[in-house]
Amino acid sequence: MSLCLRFLLSAPFLLSAVNAWTSTPFNPPSIPLAVRTPYVSAWLPQGSGTALNGAWPQFWDGATLGWAGFVNVDGVSYNFLGTPDVPGATFSLATQQSFEFTSTQSIFVLSAGPIDITVNFLSPVEATDLVKQSTPFAYMAISAESTDGNAHTVQIYSDISAEWVSGDDSLTVNWTTTTGDIFTHQVQLEDQTLFGEVDDHTQYGSAFYSSPNTVSATYQTGQDIVVRAQFIEHGVLANTEDTNFRAVSDDWPVFAISHDLGSVTTATEPVIYTVGHIRDPAFRIRTQDRSLYFWSEYSSPAELVSYHVCYTPIPFTNLNPQISAFIGDYSAALTRADALDAQIESDANLINSEYAGLVAISLRQALGASEITISKDSTGGWNTSDILMFLKEISSDGNVNTVDVIMPAWPAFLYTNPVFGKYLLEGLFRYQATGLYPNKWSVHDLGASYPLALGHNDGLDEAMPVEECGNMLIMSLSYAQKTGDFSQITQYTALLDQWTQYLINDSLIPNDQISTDDFAGALANQTNLAIKGIVGIKAMSVIWGILGNTAQESNYSSIAASYVPQFEGFATSTTGPHLTLDYGDENSWGLSYNLFGDKLLGLNLFPQSVYDEQTAWYPTVDAAFGVPLDTRQPYSLICTHSTLDWQIWTSTLMTNNATRDMFINAVYKFASNGTSNAPFGDWYDTVAGLDEGFRARPVVGGHRT
Repeated sequence: MSLCLRFLLSAPFLLSAVNAWTSTPFNPPSIPLAVRTPYVSAWLPQGSGTALNGAWPQFWDGATLGWAGFVNVDGVSYNFLGTPDVPGATFSLATQQSFEFTSTQSIFVLSAGPIDITVNFLSPVEATDLVKQSTPFAYMAISAESTDGNAHTVQIYSDISAEWVSGDDSLTVNWTTTTGDIFTHQVQLEDQTLFGEVDDHTQYGSAFYSSPNTVSATYQTGQDIVVRAQFIEHGVLANTEDTNFRAVSDDWPVFAISHDLGSVTTATEPVIYTVGHIRDPAFRIRTQDRSLYFWSEYSSPAELVSYHVCYTPIPFTNLNPQISAFIGDYSAALTRADALDAQIESDANLINSEYAGLVAISLRQALGASEITISKDSTGGWNTSDILMFLKEISSDGNVNTVDVIMPAWPAFLYTNPVFGKYLLEGLFRYQATGLYPNKWSVHDLGASYPLALGHNDGLDEAMPVEECGNMLIMSLSYAQKTGDFSQITQYTALLDQWTQYLINDSLIPNDQISTDDFAGALANQTNLAIKGIVGIKAMSVIWGILGNTAQESNYSSIAASYVPQFEGFATSTTGPHLTLDYGDENSWGLSYNLFGDKLLGLNLFPQSVYDEQTAWYPTVDAAFGVPLDTRQPYSLICTHSTLDWQIWTSTLMTNNATRDMFINAVYKFASNGTSNAPFGDWYDTVAGLDEGFRARPVVGGHRT
């Protein structure tokens, strides 16, 4: 028995912590609060369990995002959000009673003396409405209810800090407050850097914090301890603005809104807050600047011209209709969210409840790494027929539309709206169709630094020849099969065929190269890469069939079919039987997750015996938190690491439910074991149940297989 296997079988199982509140369906590593884009991404870190008022919300990278909340009950103040320190002011902590998450919502119930408040963080997933889906805002809705049957006076308060606009707290910000039907605080850097980032935070545009301007609403801007003390002591804000613009960390300016709910017995209508960040232009692909799609409904390009030229803050008057509409849509948005949540839960429960929980915690993270953009037409108007979607490879690097990150996230896009997949691939196709990319294989990504998609005209992007060619072919056919829309495969047939030719030459016996698991290093004769390449060749055969070229369809089908028995001869261990990690290494093995492409496309290319052998093999190398990725050891002294997406993909290939559920249960145990406080890291240790540094990556979209 190998060292790896001995260690796996003897590893202890870690138990998750027990919280003082109920968590449904489980307590995740980090709770999504406002997750809409790579720059609107606020989370509550958990570890073994953290209440809503037990930590500051964080940006996905772990940096603090000031977001505070208080409720006054009969003149007594309770903190319910964040961990503010207000010297000289007296307040208690509300007690968290429960937490529940769905695919779109994170719902907390906290007790503040005789009042329970329900705080619902809704990050809508509006897959069939591009305007709504591209709107970079999220909701926080708060309602109150008496728990003792008596009436109590209740006031609600919340603020955000200037930490929402930069990754550098030493930089100077300015702000404005607009009153009218809604209160809106707008805050931005004084000196902005177009398309710039600091520690993955955008360095231009504006953050907005808004709430309806009811007769009971008040607002205030100023130093954090001053503004918060005003509410704690008086239950109302001063309707004043601090105009001493300064650095984010200089007396920590905050932007607050409060509401007096009056006398409360039964549950109140929710008080709505919205938070978000808008920048324009949002993106540059080569030499073209693009805007978020939502502008097409609420503003004309002419109204944005000063911002495009000078990069001064977007005038609030341009955003007032959009913010008002977003706030006014809350009730309908919640209804749509409830329906989507119920549908996802119902579908996922066809597997089991643990799988349903994993899918629910993954959706906001998967879609929250993307943005939908449009360009202008020749007249300067919005060209709503020119839609491109961009995805940030979060945490592992800042690449744009990384092909092997889109691929594992692909199932979430197919499930919510397959056209998202088309929009993600379109930019990659367009760039390579220019001929500017010099390599014969598919490009790895559109650019090294989000939100700039400048391409790789030097051909020096991270080379994953078989990986990315296979991915592009599989995703292209998958979209066409799902939708019946053949426009993309028709327009880019030459590129798809070019990549197929590469696979014919280099997928049966792959040369020394890296795969998507690049942290493991390069390796020749990778079994899993060969699978992807052969599936890619067969996919092109099907594409040719769709396009009516029966000669090419037959040709590529014959090639793929002839490669399969050769592959089995190269890749099947004589000591297993099971597939090896690389040809000739009889004691090696790995997750053969690329067989998922065969199942996704309905190709039936690989024989049932391959699936049966892998199903029988994996339980023999299972660890406490899943099956390791493979037997390579460059990233660990012992082969214990794996990835969540490939665990779930592999589960779909198993020929019995027991082994399928073994994989799902392992991922569920990792997600709920209380050892991490980062937004769902996908690279982890299958023995200790610890994440390995990746966080918030969209690849968790692969959980919706």
